Amino acid sequence: NSSDLSPSSFILASIPGLETAHFWMAILLCSMYILAVTGNCAVLFIVKTEPSLHAPMYFFLCMLAAIDLALSTSTVPRILSFYWFNTREISFGACLVQMFLIHTLSAIESTVLLAMAVDRYVAICHPLRHAAILTNAATAKIGLVAMARGVLFFLPLPLLLLPLPFCSSRVLSHSFCLHQDVMNLACANTTPSVVYGLTAILLVMGLDAILICLSYILILKAVLRLASWKERLKVFSTCVAHICVVLAFYVPLIGLSVVHRFGKDLAPLVHITMGNIYILVPAVLNPIIYGVRTKQIQRRILNLI
Repeated sequence: NSSDLSPSSFILASIPGLETAHFWMAILLCSMYILAVTGNCAVLFIVKTEPSLHAPMYFFLCMLAAIDLALSTSTVPRILSFYWFNTREISFGACLVQMFLIHTLSAIESTVLLAMAVDRYVAICHPLRHAAILTNAATAKIGLVAMARGVLFFLPLPLLLLPLPFCSSRVLSHSFCLHQDVMNLACANTTPSVVYGLTAILLVMGLDAILICLSYILILKAVLRLASWKERLKVFSTCVAHICVVLAFYVPLIGLSVVHRFGKDLAPLVHITMGNIYILVPAVLNPIIYGVRTKQIQRRILNLI
């Protein structure tokens, strides 16, 4: 009875000793979720209704907002039901679907961030060719490629877990399902799943991070060729918002990976906190960053208020 070929459910993680604080933790998470939904919906509405924002950079921003909405909505309501109503069990099928959505949407977001970095590179280093290279049709094709890339790379993850037997201990490390977390509960050889998961992450998030860094090295070289510091700061300031968004995405991703790899002996609070930061912080920060840095969005928000 130590394993089961078709597990019915998993148990979401709780923080030992802090069960009585779940209600207030849920209030905090719910507030962040409402802020994320409001901010990203506002970005989508403003870009749709403001003709001056119908440009590739803002279309990429809309893609980012839609991804953040989908990622937070696929996880936070389930987390809130756990904290408020103590529904700790999640079915095996629902767990695999949630895991697929989290990893796929993260891969799509990484690809969109890379596309935004290329957009900044072309706008700064080849400004006369920017309109010809990044047309609206090209932007739409990039969005479709990002979706296809995420689905094709991360669809095998739940498929590799389907035939595995799972141990009697079904307690996850987070309040939602991640591939590494579910895989660690299997009572079988998980080498194919480990190898494929690591390869997919390196070929998507890892490669994207390298290319984003490369694009900013080229941007920095172009900026340093300008005559005055005032011109350099003015040009480079157009990249500040994107750099902040990239950091907001990759820092929690790296932190969560480090916790999974080296933090097996860490307190459950660390795992749960890092997981919630990874899911919610980028979705909350992205519309705030672009709202602060983009004057057209600022004006529209003030008009709406």
